[in-house]
Amino acid sequence: MITCELCGEETSGRYLCERHTVALAKALAALPDLHTELAAHLVPARRGLAEYTAAAPAGPRSPLNEEVLDLAGPHGHMAAVVESWREDVQRVRWPERSAPPHAGLAPACRWLRMELDWIVAHYPAAGELAREVRELERAGLSIVGEPPPRRQRLGTCVAVDGEGVVCGAVITRLPGQPRVQCRWCSYVYESERDWLLLLHFQTKEPA
Repeated sequence: MITCELCGEETSGRYLCERHTVALAKALAALPDLHTELAAHLVPARRGLAEYTAAAPAGPRSPLNEEVLDLAGPHGHMAAVVESWREDVQRVRWPERSAPPHAGLAPACRWLRMELDWIVAHYPAAGELAREVRELERAGLSIVGEPPPRRQRLGTCVAVDGEGVVCGAVITRLPGQPRVQCRWCSYVYESERDWLLLLHFQTKEPA
């Protein structure tokens, strides 16, 4: 009999119970936003001269928060761990296929969420996957603080491709985030003109 690898609850042959399956799905959904917010903590806050003189050790001081860099930098631990799990799940499920190319944290999280039903039913390492994802989430939250950031819905993407087709994907951002990239077509909203166009072309609610 297979029981939940995290709590030992009987699961009718699945490697995770319903509670821990939902928790894993939520953690995978939260990691990309958490990764984005960590970028704001990459540069340590400036301190006053007196505080710096009294508290700073002698020698050169790194301009970057190395803890954040290790966790969420371009080649950081968070992306590396999630992409390695995506690669292993694909290896087990489709052994005849080559390893997937590394596309970044958000696509890897999305892929794992799409395969979650198969993972909890057929992947023996599902419990370890859930533990590591939760550890990544805790590590990020220990830096940015609880609760996890909530995204604001801005509308739908108004970018037009070479054939004149409007993207239409939902655009969201974290509070205060100045630059947003559409997760579907990769268009970047950054300038004042971008935001004005996005606002202008949203569907107006009927009066």
